[in-house]
Amino acid sequence: PVLFRDDDDTFKILIATDIHLGYLEKDPVRGNDTFVTFDEILDHAQKNEVDFVLLGGDLFHENKPSRKTVHSCLESLRKYCMGDRPVQFEILSDQAVNFHYSKFPWVNYQDRNLNISIPIFSIHGNHDDPTGADALCALDVLSCAGLLNHFGRSASVEKIDISPILLRKGRTKIALYGLGAIPDERLYRMFVNKQVTMLRPKEDEDSWFNLFVIHQNRSKHGATNYIPEQFLDDFINLVVWGHEHECKIAPSQNEQQHFYVSQPGSSVVTSLSPGEAVKKHIGLLHVKGKKMKMQKIALETVRPFHMEDIVLADHPDIFNPDNPKVTQAIQAFCMEKVELMLDNAERERLGNPRQPQKPLIRLRVNYTGGFEPFSVHRFSQKYVDKVANPKDIIHFFRHREQKEKNDDLNFGKLVSRPSEGTTLRVEDLVKQYFQTAEKKVQLSLLTERGMGEAVQEFVDKEEKDAIEELLKFQLEKTQRFLKERHTDAEEEKIDEEVRKFRESRKKNTEEEDEEVREAMTRARANRSEDAVLVAASSDEELMDMGMKGSGDSDDGFPATLTRGRGRARGRARGARGQNSTARGSSRRGRGKES
Repeated sequence: PVLFRDDDDTFKILIATDIHLGYLEKDPVRGNDTFVTFDEILDHAQKNEVDFVLLGGDLFHENKPSRKTVHSCLESLRKYCMGDRPVQFEILSDQAVNFHYSKFPWVNYQDRNLNISIPIFSIHGNHDDPTGADALCALDVLSCAGLLNHFGRSASVEKIDISPILLRKGRTKIALYGLGAIPDERLYRMFVNKQVTMLRPKEDEDSWFNLFVIHQNRSKHGATNYIPEQFLDDFINLVVWGHEHECKIAPSQNEQQHFYVSQPGSSVVTSLSPGEAVKKHIGLLHVKGKKMKMQKIALETVRPFHMEDIVLADHPDIFNPDNPKVTQAIQAFCMEKVELMLDNAERERLGNPRQPQKPLIRLRVNYTGGFEPFSVHRFSQKYVDKVANPKDIIHFFRHREQKEKNDDLNFGKLVSRPSEGTTLRVEDLVKQYFQTAEKKVQLSLLTERGMGEAVQEFVDKEEKDAIEELLKFQLEKTQRFLKERHTDAEEEKIDEEVRKFRESRKKNTEEEDEEVREAMTRARANRSEDAVLVAASSDEELMDMGMKGSGDSDDGFPATLTRGRGRARGRARGARGQNSTARGSSRRGRGKES
């Protein structure tokens, strides 16, 4: 076994994901939880003197985080990531390619005007992904301020070339690949159609430790609503998988592809489900040559979460559905269970003074078998001062039994409610609505899929023109189709042609995706035009502040990249490399903040 000492050849990387800054920020009890834990994560990075921090998406919970959230984030980044401690690794790849979306396309610690001691590299997640006319996200604001390095943005929606950031410390070389969140079904289709390519270093491609950060569904949420691990290239050494909140940080090997997968999980409980009840950790990854070791670090400031399940039908000796006082008996039993969970939480907290005082408690009660639930509101009042989530301590659910036509029970077809923790997406709700709606309110021009995506943009990203633009775009397209077909002006014939056209589009999912993208582009352009009109009056005051990066010498030679799995060799885009020499990483800023 390789001994991982702090030497000139060993990378030390702090791994975390799904921090969800700003989650429940207005809650009087839980409002500061995400900020306190983010502070703890960066404190671990500083104390362990890591080379850099790697985040796997969803740093922010909201797509447009509040001032309080952004301010708290900046406070922690400035407190822990700036200072005089020199950064010990260099970048060999062409940074104009790695950070091509940035106005300052180079890593922050090589900027002469900044004093960075711990660089942070992060991809975006599905919560904080780029939106709006300029396709910006909250990470781009941090990146522009020089506090974080946002990478893994794909330039095209038709084809994705993932170009790695090439890092070197002594004799250890890491190829860091990243892919920010993309709708799972679209990315699944792109993998199937071989439209995703991972570029590899041309020189000594087998000498690199290949590290890939991704933010997608790992567990199957539908036929194509996830990314199977076998889709990923087999030359990868370690995948850091964001988005899934259950902590499975110990690397597990994929038997088919032979790479290892680490799923750090979230650092805050955002749903009262079993996966969130697993103890939260971050990872300290050591890489030397092509060997690695993941050290788990338990997070101490996370609010404790305890959950249990009760099946009332499993206790016939205590509960009889025919007894008129059975509901009071169930309530007393649940109260006893909650008190036990509170005792356990208090014992756990005594050994850890940094834990928040009030725990999260969840008791799921299966009342199948003729039982009736009691008043959850009245029950909750007893625990307002003891529990962080008094309103939803108890969750009642039952299995509905579906009968066959012959009235015989088929026990193989027991249907249950969606399990806790499964998130209903806006587009799924739209699809369900139209599938069950009466004929008179069915869509005749738009497809359910297109409408679903437009509504999602309207709800999640506040893209107010999304639905209107999709309707306009589809109307124009249908009118063109009817003109080309020279359809007679009879209403029945027009209706039939429109129906055929709609069905053909439903089958061609790629064309439908293109329609939605075009409509969203129009909606963003509308917003841009509004903004331009507002800003036009002050145009005379604007000055050209085009800033050239310091030290743009051509001395650095970017490492050339080739396509993975023996694909045709090709050079990565970009004019010139910016390695540590070109950016002068040894020059530190003026003063150190106390």
